[in-house]
Amino acid sequence: MMRLLRIAMMTIVISGAVIGSVASLISFAQSESGEMTEEKAYALAEEFGVDVGEVDEEIKNILGLTKAEGVVVFAVIGNTPADRAGIKVKAIIKEVDGTEIRNILELGRALEKALPTQNFSVATFEPAGIDDQGIGGGLNFHFVRIQKD
Repeated sequence: MMRLLRIAMMTIVISGAVIGSVASLISFAQSESGEMTEEKAYALAEEFGVDVGEVDEEIKNILGLTKAEGVVVFAVIGNTPADRAGIKVKAIIKEVDGTEIRNILELGRALEKALPTQNFSVATFEPAGIDDQGIGGGLNFHFVRIQKD
């Protein structure tokens, strides 16, 4: 059900509709051994300020990617570190603070290490869109600074 909602959101975003900030209602869970779980990874992504999902064949085709690998941003939550760093909807998170990201668990582990540092980098690939007039997608680097009160 959650997967269908995310794919529907991606389809709406691609069609040009404006989507407000969406926060996942996923509980913060951790396995007994302290290992990264999908639930914890999604919660860390939400803390960072993004609603994400793994790139599968369907998303690969929608975004025109060459392979189904990575983590796609479905929504950016306003006034969060991700928003202030310029992370965009439809971007594929490729790296967090020098750590390559191929799936949600790798994103969770990287964010778990990076968020407490309060300053880190995120590399994203932004596929070319229909409004880009034939310009190919590109790799972007974002500096993330966690603001404290």
